Amino acid sequence: MYQLEQPIYFYVLLAIPVVLLLFFAVLLWQRKAQKRFSDRPLLKKLAPNRSVFKATLKIIILCLAIFCLSFALVNPKIGTKIETVKREGVDVVFALDVSKSMLAEDIAPNRLEKSKQLVSQIINSLAGDRIGIIGYAGSAFPQVPITTDFGSAKLFLTSMNTDMVSSQGTAITEAIQMAETYYNDEEQVNRVLFIVSDGEDHEGNVASIAEQAAEKGIKIYTIGVGTEQGGPIPIKRNGILQYYKRDENNEQVITRLGKETLQEIAEEANGEYIDGSNTQEVVDNVTAILNGMDKKEFEAKQFTDFKDQFQWFLGGALFLLVLDVFLLERKTEWVKRLNLFGERDKRS
Repeated sequence: MYQLEQPIYFYVLLAIPVVLLLFFAVLLWQRKAQKRFSDRPLLKKLAPNRSVFKATLKIIILCLAIFCLSFALVNPKIGTKIETVKREGVDVVFALDVSKSMLAEDIAPNRLEKSKQLVSQIINSLAGDRIGIIGYAGSAFPQVPITTDFGSAKLFLTSMNTDMVSSQGTAITEAIQMAETYYNDEEQVNRVLFIVSDGEDHEGNVASIAEQAAEKGIKIYTIGVGTEQGGPIPIKRNGILQYYKRDENNEQVITRLGKETLQEIAEEANGEYIDGSNTQEVVDNVTAILNGMDKKEFEAKQFTDFKDQFQWFLGGALFLLVLDVFLLERKTEWVKRLNLFGERDKRS
């Protein structure tokens, strides 16, 4: 397991293309300047020891030195020991709607991206809790099992999209039933399910399923993403709009926030409905809800004793910079004697 202490210093890598551009610009300027004073054969006679390859090699070494320096500043750390630590928290499962209606752009940038931002920010605010993620559209599927590894969970979260489920619809009932299998600790007092959806096109008797979940100790909170005015559903390819979704009568489909459905689900499962339009308000609301719940102590394995690794990259950067200083741009004598390109034969 590794950690990056200061990832902001990856921006130092932007110096590499700048150095390369400057190098090529200087090369072009040199060639133009040389043409004004002499032709190429004469220039070779005037400066027989000048090596173009060495100049290129020096730039490559300089770029590698910048690369190493960037990683030294970032300071990657490697965990050298796994320990079992005790944590207190709540089991939190997120059920994320990935149906096509979530592509509507009535809330920026679109409903799905807004939902992923909300879940990501909520995860950032959590402490000792365990989390799981479920995706659903026409059917539900497990995305991340119950875990304390928030980094991996967010990585899987970012990859979720509307193409993950071929069948369309909004199978909230399936998502709730699948969430019940996530709570594998019978001693956990508080089990929380956050459904992030626009609440449209739901299938099945959602209210009864939510009620059954409540009887098993699962509190369901719904987060509505979208507007009641709604908007069309854009179908894009490689980020370019192709058309807007139409129904069987060839009329443009307008998708709207199904607030009543989401409120009904939350009410039946002893939770509450949360408006998802303001990210900070959602995070504050969720944090207050979880802080008001009894925490359960559980054990989790995690890497500890992280050790700095910057010295290897710093040493590499210093070595390359010193090598660059001592590497001259003239031809190496022993290479010159090899006569690899038969230059002496041409001169004779």
